[in-house]
Amino acid sequence: MDRIEELLASYREEMMETVQKWVRIPSVKGEPAPGAPFGEEIRRALDTAMEDCAAFGLKTQVFDGYAGHADLGEGDTRDALAILAHLDVVPVGDGWQREPFGAQREDGKIFGRGTGDDKGPAVAALYALRAVKEAGVPLRRKVRLILGCDEECGSSDMAYYKKTGEMPRSGFSPDADYPVINIEKGGCHLKFAGDLSPEGLQVLSMQVGERANVIPGFASALVEGDEDIARKAMEAGEKLGFPVKATLGNGAVIIETVGVTGHAAFPGHGRNAIGQMLLLFRELGVQGVLRDMADAVGMTWRGENLGIDMRDGVSGELTASLDIIRVEGSRMEALMDIRYPVLLNLDAMVSTAKMRLPDVEITVAGSRPPHFVSERTELVQELLEAYHEVTGGEKRTVAIGGGTYAQSLEEGVAFGALFPGEPEMAHQANEYMTEESIFQNARIFARAIVRLAGKKSGEDTKSEEDTDGDR
Repeated sequence: MDRIEELLASYREEMMETVQKWVRIPSVKGEPAPGAPFGEEIRRALDTAMEDCAAFGLKTQVFDGYAGHADLGEGDTRDALAILAHLDVVPVGDGWQREPFGAQREDGKIFGRGTGDDKGPAVAALYALRAVKEAGVPLRRKVRLILGCDEECGSSDMAYYKKTGEMPRSGFSPDADYPVINIEKGGCHLKFAGDLSPEGLQVLSMQVGERANVIPGFASALVEGDEDIARKAMEAGEKLGFPVKATLGNGAVIIETVGVTGHAAFPGHGRNAIGQMLLLFRELGVQGVLRDMADAVGMTWRGENLGIDMRDGVSGELTASLDIIRVEGSRMEALMDIRYPVLLNLDAMVSTAKMRLPDVEITVAGSRPPHFVSERTELVQELLEAYHEVTGGEKRTVAIGGGTYAQSLEEGVAFGALFPGEPEMAHQANEYMTEESIFQNARIFARAIVRLAGKKSGEDTKSEEDTDGDR
């Protein structure tokens, strides 16, 4: 490993510049175009990444703009070690103090949307592959870096990749936390809908939230009213303990409230602006479906008012984050992101929610089952050893609420890239990843590749590169 460590140290500055280059491409999902099913910027990010992979001598292939892969070594693809990362990012959102796609380097950090989720880890994996290749490590199996383009919006990219390419059976995704994530909770999106009441406060329009997996940090609504409603809104904000702005205009009032954006898998780390607005509506006398949503959801994030606050000893507690709401005309529709424990029955959970909200239409807009890989597998044990060798950290497995590309593999786990004690910046304003963290990830990934794909002691290590006796 000494030669690999030397090489990674020599790449360090180039590695950071590559992260900056990738982050400066605003790869948010856009309008589809020929060869660019998720928009031209995501296709540009994919092409850039594939060019960098090819420059390091990896064998690349692009799958119609859905995804691409880069191979190191030869062998049966089903038996290859897969490393899956994504190039798409969530929308910028509110609250930034820096240029979201500027990739500024300050105080040992690289700022920008996608630095930690997931471009920094993807670059670290690429440079780990480069180091293993240039160190001449003999491999017993192929290593395949797969870079996808739709992880943030349902992973249709991986479904397409499986249809048109060949997916390895086993591997990891550097898109969560260390040490090893071997359990991912189930996930579903609950859609709430209903007609507005003609009684009480009249909400004329409200369009908040962009993605179901992003906690909205700002909410604005147009309500019927005058100076009295504006004053009451401000007073209600003080009572409830969050900032409210109310502006008059032609028989209506624009109400705004600011929360804290974040990842829907960690709703306790954010402050949901939709929830704040619902509680504000309730203080102002709203009735009907919006009152029901305020009572049943509000600022809760464990589903307690819906009667679905459950946990198990395997994967922890349920989380529920109301991240999109649309009010127009006489109708409300909203979408809630739920991450549920492995042992929870999805149908029973939905039935319970319907009983708590009998006057609200509730449907499942999408779901994915829980994912589990035994900690006894070679994959998990070798990844834990690689992590421990570099950090000295505890060799243990954990469960998370987030869903990663690991679920695209028969035997897949999430491995990194966030170290214990580091702040969770995914989907948040001023997202960053430290340069040291990127570098340490590359070191860990390189060791993982050698452990899981390198030839074992006693195996024939002769390769084409060493037939001339140079090594």
